[in-house]
Amino acid sequence: MSENCYEVNMIQRIAVLTSGGDAPGMNAAIRSVVRCGVNKGWMTYGVRNGYQGLIDGLIEPMGTREVGGILQRGGTMLGSARCEDFKTFEGRERAIRNLNQKGVDALVVIGGNGSQTGSYELSKMGFPVVGIASTIDNDLFGSDITLGVDTALNIALEAIDRLKVTASSHQRAFIVEVMGRNCGYIALMSGLAGGAEAITVPERETDIEELAETLRLAYEHGKSHAIIVAAEGAKYNAAALTEYFKDNRERLGFSVRSTILGHVQRGGGPTAADRVLGSKLGLGAVEAIERGEFGVLVGTIDNHIVTTPFADVIGKSKPLDEELLKLAKILD
Repeated sequence: MSENCYEVNMIQRIAVLTSGGDAPGMNAAIRSVVRCGVNKGWMTYGVRNGYQGLIDGLIEPMGTREVGGILQRGGTMLGSARCEDFKTFEGRERAIRNLNQKGVDALVVIGGNGSQTGSYELSKMGFPVVGIASTIDNDLFGSDITLGVDTALNIALEAIDRLKVTASSHQRAFIVEVMGRNCGYIALMSGLAGGAEAITVPERETDIEELAETLRLAYEHGKSHAIIVAAEGAKYNAAALTEYFKDNRERLGFSVRSTILGHVQRGGGPTAADRVLGSKLGLGAVEAIERGEFGVLVGTIDNHIVTTPFADVIGKSKPLDEELLKLAKILD
């Protein structure tokens, strides 16, 4: 059930914004929201620079032509920006006032945890908001897979495959650090798909001596390389692992090299999966507005587009699949 109900026949104008870290597929979602809204006979607006744009009144009409040719583009055509003012009640009041001045009846927010926290705050103040789950971290409760994850995962996997070639050529161990904040999903999945010898994630304690022994035994058995995939939020991320192996080089008998992928995982064009997902989530948001269902996040669960109330999303963490964690342990 939604937090706010609204008369469906009152919907005439909707707006869409992107907030937080950019994610591949955001443009697909923007395009879908605009074109599906136009298909309903509504006037559609785009908000530049996220919540800062709401406060600054950067709300512009957008039609089908304005979103033409953006499906394959990475990032977000609307832009994103940090906005401390939006964290205040006065800032959110100003944002709502600007929306009301444009006659906007409902707002679609494409973003992750922080962005949807902002959506929730607007919703509690009575403005009709629908969120779209979009973050490469895949840490947002209410969606099995969030927009941008598939592209980021494939970028990480390509890097792992390339580094494995170099590692084998030089008989070295490589640490590959991937993004994800405090969620180890990308590390776990890319490590599994890339055949990593070890994976470190925030959700599971790492026995560093056991990890080192695994690599040592691999070398003794003739393995010419080793790959460790580390989540940036893990206790043993790239920096911590590099320091450990440096301090224990004589005892362990080998050293490691580290590569931090960082924001490169957000760049590039979205995969087919993210383009389709963005399109489906955009339609889901428009259909939620049409039903008068607000105060909800649109995501995908069991391959179905669903809505989850913001109250059930905000402040919760999504656990990793225990079976996949067990599988990773067996395979490494």
